[in-house]
Amino acid sequence: MSDRRPRLSRRHFFFALGAGGAATAATIAARGGAQDQPAAAAPSDGRRALGYRESGHIARYYRSTRI
Repeated sequence: MSDRRPRLSRRHFFFALGAGGAATAATIAARGGAQDQPAAAAPSDGRRALGYRESGHIARYYRSTRI
């Protein structure tokens, strides 16, 4: 009796991996990427958005990491 199980090889694995990568790239290209998403709206109640600010202790840390 012969055993008719499919033979899994490294070549088949890499072929499937490449095909999956190509399909993923095509999907991302079809969606248009992240550039088409609208920008976040600014707060409308008069508050300024607080982003990154370099305070004194952070500046000291940056000075300590310089070579």
